[in-house]
Amino acid sequence: MISTTTEQRGAVQAAIARLHGGVLRTPTDRSRTLSQFTGGDVFLKLETRQVTGSFKERGALNALSLLDDEQRRRGVVTMSAGNHAQGVAYHAARLGIAATVVMPDGTPFLKVRRTRDYGAEVVLHGATFEESSAYAHELVERTGATLIHPYDDLNVIAGQATATFELLEDAGTELDAIVVPVGGGGLIAGAVLAVDLFGSKAEVIGVESQFYPALYAEMKGEATIIGGITIAEGIAVEKVGRIPLSIVRDVVRTVLLVSEPAIEAGIAYLLEDEKLVAEGAGAAGVAAIQRNVERFRGKRVGTLLCGGNIDLGMLASVIVRSRMRAGRVVQIRVLMVDKPGGLVAIASAVNDANANVLDVLHHRLYGSVPAKYAQLDLTCELQRPEDIEQILANIAARGYEASIITG
Repeated sequence: MISTTTEQRGAVQAAIARLHGGVLRTPTDRSRTLSQFTGGDVFLKLETRQVTGSFKERGALNALSLLDDEQRRRGVVTMSAGNHAQGVAYHAARLGIAATVVMPDGTPFLKVRRTRDYGAEVVLHGATFEESSAYAHELVERTGATLIHPYDDLNVIAGQATATFELLEDAGTELDAIVVPVGGGGLIAGAVLAVDLFGSKAEVIGVESQFYPALYAEMKGEATIIGGITIAEGIAVEKVGRIPLSIVRDVVRTVLLVSEPAIEAGIAYLLEDEKLVAEGAGAAGVAAIQRNVERFRGKRVGTLLCGGNIDLGMLASVIVRSRMRAGRVVQIRVLMVDKPGGLVAIASAVNDANANVLDVLHHRLYGSVPAKYAQLDLTCELQRPEDIEQILANIAARGYEASIITG
């Protein structure tokens, strides 16, 4: 049973009106392939289409719009791993407000560059969000600027709620569930408020990286190890905010945890099947649906693609790794007599299986390779995973030893 306060409901209603025309009303698309996969209806809210590439613009603009003249003159400070930073930087510049953003040292270069390009002063400080947060509070005390917290602020949460409210409006049907990525809790708290205001009976389900199960641990009352390297840095938060937790604690019953391979698979699926680019946090909801298909079988489900800011190098790595996991890219090692015609023979063996050689490393000087031999490491692209058996057979038929080293 959702129980929201008059203040919370009023904040969301005001945010819906306030943000009209200030942020993009992003599309809500029915996913044909995910709907077929679950036997139901799956709707994707494309917050990746915002100017800064994420839903964070909503909360940032709502909070900034409520500053008085003196607060605007003194400027704002925030801390963020990237998307909230960009939202604050972009809208602060639009409103003529000076913004300083504290970001962890390991923040992806793309997010750092874009935050600067939008006009904010960027300070890289701390290895974690928590360390950046502590420094941001120091700056607020030192300068008198106003802190725009990325999630522990009702005005920010109310802004985020507008994304779920639009999803409910645009789905065109009553939803059974809304799957929401969870970092500090601003988006899922907003989803809870939006569901209540809309009058929907949809279950709000959280999704967290298995390395950062902060809300999951709170719900279970367990001491859980939190931390690690994740591709979903946008939801890599060690502790859910106090205000979001107060909103979701008695409402959200389920938090699904997703692994790094699952998140990568979600990114690759969105790119290949939906023609959409999502960062790790943005694909977490899709990953949860794909990995828990029986839970969503036959249901009407919405999820928010909450961010699309992923480095191109990381995206390229995810694509290759995904194809390797699917058996469509394979690395083969061949030991061959080092004589003319050997490379041609191996290339022919691959070609005859309708596969393609992507990369070749030719080693002669390794101590483990006999003096009259050479070692070839080939990266091959296959039409079908089962074609690898034909490649190995073709190589063997030409008198060479071959083995699979990855894939």
